[in-house]
Amino acid sequence: MILSIESSCDDSSISITNIDTKELVYHKKISQELQHSVYGGVVPELAARLHVEALPKILLECKEYFPDLKAIAVTNAPGLAVTLMEGVMMAKALSLSLDLPLIAVNHLKGHIYSLFIEKEEIMPITILLVSGGHTQIIEAKSLNDMNIIASTMDDSFGESFDKVSKMLGLGYPGGPVVQNYALKGDNERFDFPVPLRQNPKIAFSYSGLKNAVRLAIETIDKDNEKDRADICACFQKAAIAHIMQKTKKLFSISAPKDFAIVGGASANIYLRENLEKLCAKYKTKLHLSSLEYCSDNAAMIGRVAIEQYKNNDFIKINEIDIQSRLKDFS
Repeated sequence: MILSIESSCDDSSISITNIDTKELVYHKKISQELQHSVYGGVVPELAARLHVEALPKILLECKEYFPDLKAIAVTNAPGLAVTLMEGVMMAKALSLSLDLPLIAVNHLKGHIYSLFIEKEEIMPITILLVSGGHTQIIEAKSLNDMNIIASTMDDSFGESFDKVSKMLGLGYPGGPVVQNYALKGDNERFDFPVPLRQNPKIAFSYSGLKNAVRLAIETIDKDNEKDRADICACFQKAAIAHIMQKTKKLFSISAPKDFAIVGGASANIYLRENLEKLCAKYKTKLHLSSLEYCSDNAAMIGRVAIEQYKNNDFIKINEIDIQSRLKDFS
């Protein structure tokens, strides 16, 4: 089995995965949403301190599996440097004390492999990754052959939901909150711009849309439920229209046989419904992660670690580094 650790942002998580069967033997995640909600977003230093408390508590529940472990895996990039450090230090300690090889896992590969938890991988596949830190389209031919073919020019899809929620005083995380308010709102009341509508490039941008929402919020009563719901509905409509416009352009050029959406923001129901229609039109098979594994978790890290273990893709303890930003998929 492989023990995997995830601490790239505000979720403390550890999993135990069977290498041969891919069975998820153990998985636990402790969320920090409540502690960060009062600040309207993740506070890195607070997140790191909470990881120090949560990770050892989870690890205690895993001691019975120690004799069966063959490797220790940990997210090392990308993410918040101070929180990644907590997971990496625990992984190093376990690797040394149990005399087990260490596997460094790319967090974004983890999101891609959330599709294959307890399943065989499907490659090649085209993936839309939407999260609090990333909005990109990836062509994955194999574990070690992945290329970003479109990315955000500024802010991410998930981060824009968090920011709109914060501006309206609705709390954190913004994704589910804004989605729920949008269900009650009039999505025709505000005419928010769809980013890059006239730009032929397949790329994403959310800074201009966020600013348009900010200006609209200044004209309403933020304590009025109807006003807030209308803002959310109109923002969500424009945010998803932007993704769909660029994804449709990609499909019109070359529709993939298999397409997937992953990442924390992939749980958005409206986005899923639109992508289901697009894939049906082009007879493309749509793959979705279970809602349980859309957000950050160690189960997805463990699924990647199985493939790296089979490839003998280990790293020396003194060579593992931490990357706060994505450089590549290596």
